[in-house]
Amino acid sequence: MNGATKAGAYVLGLAVVFGGALGVGRLVGPIGDAVAETSHDTGHVSAGPAKAGESGQSAAVPGGLQISAGGYTLTPRTDVVEPGETVDFRFTVTGPDGRPVTRFSVEHEKKLHFIVVRRDMSGFQHLHPELKDGGVWSVPLTLPAAGEYRAFADFAPEGASGMTLGMDLSAPGDYRPEPPAAPVRTAAVDGYTVTLAGDLAPGRTSKLTLSVSRDGKPVTDLEPYLGAYGHLVALRDGDLAYLHVHPDGEPGDGRTAPGPAITFFAEAPSPGAYRLFLDFKHGGAVRTAEFTVTAGGAAVPAPESTPGVKESPSREKAPAEKDAPEASHNPDDHSH
Repeated sequence: MNGATKAGAYVLGLAVVFGGALGVGRLVGPIGDAVAETSHDTGHVSAGPAKAGESGQSAAVPGGLQISAGGYTLTPRTDVVEPGETVDFRFTVTGPDGRPVTRFSVEHEKKLHFIVVRRDMSGFQHLHPELKDGGVWSVPLTLPAAGEYRAFADFAPEGASGMTLGMDLSAPGDYRPEPPAAPVRTAAVDGYTVTLAGDLAPGRTSKLTLSVSRDGKPVTDLEPYLGAYGHLVALRDGDLAYLHVHPDGEPGDGRTAPGPAITFFAEAPSPGAYRLFLDFKHGGAVRTAEFTVTAGGAAVPAPESTPGVKESPSREKAPAEKDAPEASHNPDDHSH
């Protein structure tokens, strides 16, 4: 069964754009579509009109909403994974010539970043597959509970701009979506507390600062992870439009302190609710703090009751995830 044909795949034409001091490259739509570009001078990502010869639509297509863009296609070996089972998940990135791409640029110390999250934005995982012979990517993958998932491949083919492609994955079984998470300013994870300061404002750049503490004391010795003190993945509620961003500054630049604060500059051109996933490393382990934020006074959609289905009382974990293993402390494999 093809997960892309199932209900739950939301594709909207509005762009959500976030920017940090380290850009992620150009987000490319399908051939003939408009694109979103990254300025490598400022590091901020902005959605703009298509250039001559590229125009097809007036709006930029956000990253992760398409399985094919700019001549490149994400091709999974399977799109169905049994819940709770660890599988060797394999996929290729096919280039404009129809062949698997075998050469990729290193971005943030990896050739490809692989993000997986359930459609209700639970079960977030940030993984790093290995490139095998013939352009085949391989990564151990566990979908902890039944449901519809979205997987994102964030990469840059050698000699080409960076892009994010997305695909649907299915974990068969009784699926009980988690209700939307309310906007919060503080997140707790593995004994750490992360506090968010700042607000998103549509149409202009906003400053977001996330501060890390432990046992009430600021953490001032955050460790570099993939060339930064923090990584931020932002997903828009409803369609899971994606962008992987990074903070202002980097380790060793002479001005960026290793905590407790990690600063991002973000722009949300449209009102809405967004889920933020902050990865940070301390004590040799990577942890993820999660926040829901809104832009332009948008309200988080209220959960709706489904006849015959009892809603989960908490947004933190789905029932099938209660006994799932805690987040991996392998710096290259962490999930929540």
